[in-house]
Amino acid sequence: MTEETTRPPFDRRLRTAMRVHRAVISVVVLAVGAFLCVLAIGFFTPLSNLGFFSTINSQTDQSNANYNLVFVIVGPIIAVVGLYLVGAYYYARRKFEHLMVTKSKAEFLRNIPELEELLWDLTPHDEVRYEDKRAELRVRR
Repeated sequence: MTEETTRPPFDRRLRTAMRVHRAVISVVVLAVGAFLCVLAIGFFTPLSNLGFFSTINSQTDQSNANYNLVFVIVGPIIAVVGLYLVGAYYYARRKFEHLMVTKSKAEFLRNIPELEELLWDLTPHDEVRYEDKRAELRVRR
């Protein structure tokens, strides 16, 4: 009998993809926030006289809406969220790598709660590495 392979629901696939590509997503969010901040600075400072910014400002400053005002508010918010995401990911990555290189079973056992907490900020591949390390050191659940 053949088993039908059903695809998981869309939300589960989306969450998995977001976990797998967490580093890229966080850097993109930071870059978008920084870009919006640069556009806002380019409109409200003397830099608006530069050719690059004058072209962009003519497109974003319409007669019925000034999108540069939105950039001033939304840009820093997205940049701060991006900074948090990038910082949290790379902090967790650095800490995880440090805890995974240990050869001592006692040190590994002491750090299991911290490792499992760090796995929330890391990728599914890191969960597999963690399980392999547990098997290597013969640590039971």
